Amino acid sequence: MFESQFMIVDLKSEKIFMVAEVAQAHDGSLGIAHSYIDALANTGVDAIKFQTHIASSESSEFEPFRIKFSYEDNSRFEYWKRMEFSGEQWAGLKKHCEDVGIEFLSSPFSIAAVDLLERIGVKRYKIGSGEVNNLLLLHRVATTGKPIIISSGMSSFEELRNSVNFLKPFMIPLSILQCTTAYPTKPEQWGLHIMRELEMKFNLPIGFSDHSGDIYACLAAATLGARILEFHAVFDKRMFGPDAQASITINQITQLVKGVREIECALTNPIMKDDESLYSDTKKIFGKALSINRNMNRGEEIKLTDLESKKPADKGIPASLFQSIIGRKVNKDIRAHTFINLSDLL
Repeated sequence: MFESQFMIVDLKSEKIFMVAEVAQAHDGSLGIAHSYIDALANTGVDAIKFQTHIASSESSEFEPFRIKFSYEDNSRFEYWKRMEFSGEQWAGLKKHCEDVGIEFLSSPFSIAAVDLLERIGVKRYKIGSGEVNNLLLLHRVATTGKPIIISSGMSSFEELRNSVNFLKPFMIPLSILQCTTAYPTKPEQWGLHIMRELEMKFNLPIGFSDHSGDIYACLAAATLGARILEFHAVFDKRMFGPDAQASITINQITQLVKGVREIECALTNPIMKDDESLYSDTKKIFGKALSINRNMNRGEEIKLTDLESKKPADKGIPASLFQSIIGRKVNKDIRAHTFINLSDLL
């Protein structure tokens, strides 16, 4: 069990931190990248995340495609090259996010990318699943003293423990996201139960990074205690790119945020089941009292078949007490369908 000194203070509020990841959905177009910021501005997300790639610092001509998806890139290296923006362009994207009231986030994939993100002044770092064992990169990020969010998609518990132990001397805020590196992930691959295991093993804020292509996994994660939710954004699932099928649309993101905020409201406002004052008036309206279903003469004995229950509940003996009046006699003539009270009994 790790000490809780890694807790991210600004993510420990009741509000789940929701991150929409654009990643490479912009397909190397600065204009499209800015368009994503405008489109996501009114969805309610807390942060928009990109990926900062500097091909010469992170890749080589030998890197294979994860999947062959590109019609214009002959190598993965060429693809990363096409995904690059200049420092000035990244600064413009960050300012655009701030102008619409959303935090700018980006995952670095090289030391040079960290240096670039430091120059434009990011608030925190997100480490992608493939970089968890890259202690050289973790060291550079840790020296910034800024909070780190780690995706665990390609890591065993032992590898995560090694990375957390490596970061421990830096005394930086740290959190871990359950993530399955499959695009898109099927329900049996979500691994929602692992969030609890991560929390127990590391005593850190935990969250969920989703690649399912729908909103259900994140909604479930919110009910299970995720403090951070990350999901890929796309204008349309038919768009070009390696993550399109594992992403959700802008409209789905709006729906997801609304659902998560309502789940938060429910989880932070417990209902006291024994507090009947919450619905006492409603119980009178919908509850039922006993009445007689036939004309009865004074002195007749009430049988089970003589009883019926009718609304409202405050006009007679509660229907729950029917057994207590069976065999009792009425002390006056009673017309059919009349409520019966204790004052009507001998």
